[in-house]
Amino acid sequence: MIKGWAIGLTAVAHPVFSHFNMKLRKQQGIMLILPAILVMGLFTVYPLLEGLRMAFTNKHLLKEGVRYVGLQNFIRLLSDEIFWVSLYHSVLLTAVVVFLQFVLGLILALAMNQKLPGMSLFKSIIMASWVIPVAATVILFKFMAQPDIGLINIVIKTIGFENLNRYWLGDPNVALPFIMLLHLWRNVPFYGVAFLAAMQAIPESYYEAAEIDGANTRHKFWHITLPGIRNMVIVMVTIHVLWTFNNFDFVYLATGGGPVNATDVLPVYVYRQCWTSYTIGYGASIGTVMLLLLMIYFIVFIKISERDKIA
Repeated sequence: MIKGWAIGLTAVAHPVFSHFNMKLRKQQGIMLILPAILVMGLFTVYPLLEGLRMAFTNKHLLKEGVRYVGLQNFIRLLSDEIFWVSLYHSVLLTAVVVFLQFVLGLILALAMNQKLPGMSLFKSIIMASWVIPVAATVILFKFMAQPDIGLINIVIKTIGFENLNRYWLGDPNVALPFIMLLHLWRNVPFYGVAFLAAMQAIPESYYEAAEIDGANTRHKFWHITLPGIRNMVIVMVTIHVLWTFNNFDFVYLATGGGPVNATDVLPVYVYRQCWTSYTIGYGASIGTVMLLLLMIYFIVFIKISERDKIA
């Protein structure tokens, strides 16, 4: 009798305890992510909202008083030649660098996927360019680009092209491609290792079945390897479009936007407007345009990716 009553009480109480446990777990989850939310709000959301607000003001570091000017800063952008030059360089740099990083990273991954002697050591060494600090990388390349004593000019003179001797980062026609070379040298190994990891996750049985059906190497690459690393490609391209378009340190440390605005990109131009000209409001409006351009890109990119996935 007592045993039956206890069982009945447990059956009635069980839903109550279950609901209480679920509520407790939910509260614990909220408490665990609360510090991250606070940090994100303090260091990401608040600066973003403040930057958007300042884009509509005439804030100047050396002048007292701030007033809202509406779209005046954005109208000023339309007639700012350096802004358009910087925008062109940013788009060109991002498009060329991300495309070449993808192609060269894919080739590197295919090479590292081969079972060759010393490949394990090569995989370890190849990431050195990515882990070296950006400042050290820029200093290294600036020394290599020096006239007469730089490695690049020494090699050029050795093979008989003394007339090409120059400071490569000081030539308006070569400076931007040289900045692209910096990006490639640093990031191609990262692409290669990421694509290699995705390739090695593809079941070997797919390739064996393709061989039985008579598929050659080209068919296996287009119909197995590329679709198999598709998600990794999307992640890498998305991240590096964001990184490259917003990249400040390579250009600023290597050329500062020169010579004669030949390497000016939007992040460097924003910096100059804010901390050289002290026009914080105008600089914030340029940053807002960058944000809108990246949002448009990601919306279009996601739509295309979803459509291809469905197809």
